Amino acid sequence: MIDLGWLDSIEFASFFFNLTARIDFGWFGYIESSPEFYSGLFAILVIDLVLAGDNAVIIALAVNKLPKKQRTFGIIFGSGLAIVLRTILTFVAARLLEIPFLKLVGGILILWIAVKLFKEGHEKKGEEAGGFWAALKTIIIADVVMSLDNVLAVAGAAKGNNFLIVFGLIASIPLIIAGSALLSEQMRKYPVIITIGAAILGWVGGDMVISDPWIVKTFDPNVYADYAFKIFFTVGIVIVGKFLLKKQTETSAAG
Repeated sequence: MIDLGWLDSIEFASFFFNLTARIDFGWFGYIESSPEFYSGLFAILVIDLVLAGDNAVIIALAVNKLPKKQRTFGIIFGSGLAIVLRTILTFVAARLLEIPFLKLVGGILILWIAVKLFKEGHEKKGEEAGGFWAALKTIIIADVVMSLDNVLAVAGAAKGNNFLIVFGLIASIPLIIAGSALLSEQMRKYPVIITIGAAILGWVGGDMVISDPWIVKTFDPNVYADYAFKIFFTVGIVIVGKFLLKKQTETSAAG
């Protein structure tokens, strides 16, 4: 038994099996032993697993060419920034994403970053990839854009319970850090992962563009158009990236 003072005493051995048990934290939300609470908790864990991957990919791609010490710091900084941004934007994201053209511009930014990181990731050793501060700038821009979209899923699953929102934010920290570290290490061994990562960002960027309120209102894309659009940019990122790499190689050879 743990005595929580004004929260009364809670026997955890029976709490989770008592469907009427509830701890209310006021504005901070509540813990409740109910199917609704547990389903929301499970949904947020799944969402974290899926959406943390987006941030992990962008961070891993951005720090891929950095020395090990700088790469480690970049992963920690980028992961921390992603969480801070999610926390700040959780309470305003729903309204911001209703603004026409915001997701459109954000999606285009993600597509541009995807091409940039694809190209830098496949450059030969010795070629300039922008350095530490350029990597951080890329992470900041991408985190701002993607955090807007990501927090909506968590907020929706929490159904107004701030405890679950904060739980989701905290739970995503180790996922982003571990995912970034693992991916950045594997990218150095297996460059094909860079291509896959850039393609994933192409899908994310395409999804943001086609789900922009202005696009939806103006063109009303059906489910087939939606998938076709995202597949187009998923493949397109790789094609454009390879074209730019080839052009750079030809220019260097001519010079």
